[in-house]
Amino acid sequence: MAPGLLDLVHLTTWAVCAVIKLPQLVAVLRAGSAWGLSLSSLLLELAGYLVFLRYQIYYGYPLETYLEYPIIIAQDVVLIYCIMHFSGKARRAFFYALIYWGSWYMLTLQKWIIDLAMNLCTFVSAASKLVQLQHLWQTKDSGQASALTWGMSVYTCAGKLQT
Repeated sequence: MAPGLLDLVHLTTWAVCAVIKLPQLVAVLRAGSAWGLSLSSLLLELAGYLVFLRYQIYYGYPLETYLEYPIIIAQDVVLIYCIMHFSGKARRAFFYALIYWGSWYMLTLQKWIIDLAMNLCTFVSAASKLVQLQHLWQTKDSGQASALTWGMSVYTCAGKLQT
């Protein structure tokens, strides 16, 4: 790919990541329901994003290589809270926050832990999508699942492969 085109793909990928969960959040808030969304899927996705972010910070990679992850993580946290709120499990959010906070620090207790976690990161990310697809298959109803968010996710994955 030409350098100018690569820069364009990189910038548009970053821009899409900045708003990737917003269509999903809007759908959930408008409906007042999280029907069709899998909490387990989003918790796995969040775990993968946090491991990736922690790895990048631990090894001192330039901010430009992972800048979109804190933004996606923040959007995921809001979406997870909305799902928990609408399913009547909002009190569990504190429990999950403690687990993720503790894990954030445990990842860097030993170098091998963060390296192993990073090696499993792609598997965890793929598993999160499979869990959501399984949930959709079981319920036979996409509910509030946003096709736009999924489409933007496909674009950002393809863009990351190119850049």
